[in-house]
Amino acid sequence: MEKNNISTSGRRKTAVARVFLTSGTGKIEINGKEASKYFPTTAQLYDINLPFSVCNCAGQYDVKANIKGGGFNGQANALRLGIAKALVDMNAEENKPLLRSNELLTRDSRMVERKKPGMKKARKRFQFSKR
Repeated sequence: MEKNNISTSGRRKTAVARVFLTSGTGKIEINGKEASKYFPTTAQLYDINLPFSVCNCAGQYDVKANIKGGGFNGQANALRLGIAKALVDMNAEENKPLLRSNELLTRDSRMVERKKPGMKKARKRFQFSKR
């Protein structure tokens, strides 16, 4: 059972990606820019195309995404999760086992630890002087 327009979201660290998946030619547009112009490294482009290559559906869907917060790696991982969830919504019985076995449907819950009072960072302390 395939649907035409799917909208999902993906999150990683403080980045949130709203993903709109439609059938098309494989064009990926992020915040109004082409994906290769938006992400600076090829590793991030590989990351966002990974769900398509796992499901053997590269070039079949167009992606429009709005991403806010975080850095480039967090945004790429949020987009990857959003695309994977959208592919499951498109065709669950076929895509879900493939994506699940490649760990593309699990949200990475690691966040930055908060800074504690009396310390430089979360765990780093100021230099201790005995005298």
